[in-house]
Amino acid sequence: MTRDSATDLLALHAVRITGFADTPVLARRYGLDPAATAAVLRDAEQRGWVVHTAFADLRGWSLTDAGRAENERQLAAELAGAGAADEVRAVYREFLPANGRLQRACTDWQLRPTAGDRLAANDHTDPDWDAAVLDELAGVHRALAPLAVRLGALLARFRGYDSRFAAALRRAWSGESGWVDRTDVDSCHRVWFELHEDLIATLGIDRRTEF
Repeated sequence: MTRDSATDLLALHAVRITGFADTPVLARRYGLDPAATAAVLRDAEQRGWVVHTAFADLRGWSLTDAGRAENERQLAAELAGAGAADEVRAVYREFLPANGRLQRACTDWQLRPTAGDRLAANDHTDPDWDAAVLDELAGVHRALAPLAVRLGALLARFRGYDSRFAAALRRAWSGESGWVDRTDVDSCHRVWFELHEDLIATLGIDRRTEF
């Protein structure tokens, strides 16, 4: 049976996987009550787990080192309680080849080598090049879909990655090129980055040494 996560875990974990966001965004990430989310974050701030900062017109929460450690402690306890560690590790091993495909596709979306410049920017004037990249991203989504189903059957907080990726890909196919790799919208790259961060946080893996 799928396990639902506690609100305090979800609020802190939303900070982890988004990196930097304000309370309404964090509450929406897991469909939490905004007031309850704000209360959890204020308590976490008192404990030294998060800090709220502002840069010009941007305001948001971010994790401290202590908060990162607490988030991973909560996730490890949840994973053990659900008896899901082996299956999440198995999904993660299958995720890694698709991760390589996603990274190459995003590079090809950003660069289109020419005879004189192998690092030439992709100006998106070659429809065949862009279509090939989007076809590859469609293949990445086909690889993602069954993994997302397996994860969502274990922990409810894993649900939605495949549908978000598909929605971003549809927008890219419709001509909105930023929905492949922009970081300020729910693009293919952003969704994938969040899933990657979710997996390594859940399993307690250091991203710098994961390969």
